[in-house]
Amino acid sequence: MRVPGFGHGLGEALLIEWVAGVGDRVERGDVIAVVETDKASTEIEAERGGRITAHAAAVGTILKSGEVLYRLAVE
Repeated sequence: MRVPGFGHGLGEALLIEWVAGVGDRVERGDVIAVVETDKASTEIEAERGGRITAHAAAVGTILKSGEVLYRLAVE
């Protein structure tokens, strides 16, 4: 799954927390991670259900819109 756009001309954000870990089962709408832009903190939600197989970034990483954020195996 990819990093969503942040709107208002913001193209990047700081990953501050993983809420769902590798191996966790998530449903659409579950919070996966929390990021922070210079405007606000934002929760990134799962776009579909499945099991998280990998995180593509470490906490403290600057994320750009469109980059891979995590991998999800659909069950």
